[in-house]
Amino acid sequence: MATTIQISNEIKSSLDKAKIYERETYNEVIAYLLEESLELNEKTKREIEEARMQVRKGETVSHEEVMKKYGL
Repeated sequence: MATTIQISNEIKSSLDKAKIYERETYNEVIAYLLEESLELNEKTKREIEEARMQVRKGETVSHEEVMKKYGL
């Protein structure tokens, strides 16, 4: 079932720029952008959890240590 939505001219322009090929539908563009967003979201969640594990294990370097190491 198709649905009509209202978008601003700026959003339409952005969607036009995101098209991979000229005849790509807005539905295809939006689906691709959503897929990328969700994928990035999952990747970010994994990276945050990995960072938390490193902190719990004490596998961190303090700001002061980094500054000293690089002479900043």
